[in-house]
Amino acid sequence: MQPSQTAQHAAPIAHAPEKHPAVHEPQPSPVATAVEKMIVWVGSITSLVLHSLAFIVFFAVAALHWVGWDTMFLVLTTVVSLEAIYLSIFIQFSVNRQAASLKEVEEDVESIQEDVEELGESVEDIQVDMEELGEHVESIKEEIEEISEDESEEAAEERRKQMQAETLEALTRDVKALLAQIESLKRH
Repeated sequence: MQPSQTAQHAAPIAHAPEKHPAVHEPQPSPVATAVEKMIVWVGSITSLVLHSLAFIVFFAVAALHWVGWDTMFLVLTTVVSLEAIYLSIFIQFSVNRQAASLKEVEEDVESIQEDVEELGESVEDIQVDMEELGEHVESIKEEIEEISEDESEEAAEERRKQMQAETLEALTRDVKALLAQIESLKRH
């Protein structure tokens, strides 16, 4: 039996490009690594505690009259403003990095969707092939039935005689076995 025309012309499934184990992602720059570490540190409990301690120190210095309130507020406002500028830059850096990562994931999802669509088409092709095979099986069954019906009475009679001969031979063997058992029982 030969494959159907659909199976012969089915397109091969394209897979997402695999990354070779020897090929590494480009390493982030030292600045990017430092910014990543800074982002992680700013979001930590240690950062919260240190910032709280710094504010307490600023207010304690002014309360102890080591520095005037105006000077303390001027320095504190400047430091907090600079820190806010840098934090917004760090946050934007993190957002950009996440956007690039999401773009890669989006491309992977699109590739997977294409593969799923191709698999769906292949499944449809296989279903068509299965239907064709079912039709072939049905036609073979019909041919077998026709051959069985066309068998001549002569062949049927010959089979009947052969079955009778085999049955007679089996009965003869059974009778001989019974006679042998009877003889053996007589001797005991």
